[in-house]
Amino acid sequence: MNQVTRVMLVGGIIAFLVGCGKTAPPPTPAPASKPNADSLAAVEKSRSDSLAAAAERARRDSLAEAERLAAEHKRMEDSLAAAAREHARATLTAMIHFETGRASIRPEDAMLLDEKLAILSQHGDAKIRVSGYCDERGSDAYNQKLGMRRAEAAKQYLVKHGIDASRIETTSLGKKNPVASGHDEAAWSQNRRDEFEILSGTENMTQ
Repeated sequence: MNQVTRVMLVGGIIAFLVGCGKTAPPPTPAPASKPNADSLAAVEKSRSDSLAAAAERARRDSLAEAERLAAEHKRMEDSLAAAAREHARATLTAMIHFETGRASIRPEDAMLLDEKLAILSQHGDAKIRVSGYCDERGSDAYNQKLGMRRAEAAKQYLVKHGIDASRIETTSLGKKNPVASGHDEAAWSQNRRDEFEILSGTENMTQ
């Protein structure tokens, strides 16, 4: 083997060995795929629909709660109004009582008449009837007159304090219709009374 051939052979071997020592370059990553426009629009629409549905539920819940509270408030108002009307009627129809053989208004009964006065003053369309009663003692004629004096005493008290006389009727039933059936002072004290009847004007009473 001549010198030239020997040099070429060694050079080829060196080139082969150098080539084998090199590593392959890393693969180039594939470009990331981009979402298309239709996909983005679908996601946005779904989000928008979800938000709108949540807002509508909140609106309906708020409206339902407002309606519930309004209904509860109305029930309370109606209940209070009914209680006030009942109280007004009970006050107007409460009886007053008298001492034996007398038709003067006692201090405790004047206080009750003042309560009636307040209601009658506020409700100018209300009219009442006062019926005077007596206990069983005495003649019918005497008790008839005494009963009328008692009814008129209550009327005059109310008229004196500002109630128009035309709004108050009076009558006497003497010793008829006793509320207590006994024949002693305990029964007689209950029967010496004025009863009050509401004739009209209590539909809209509030106190």
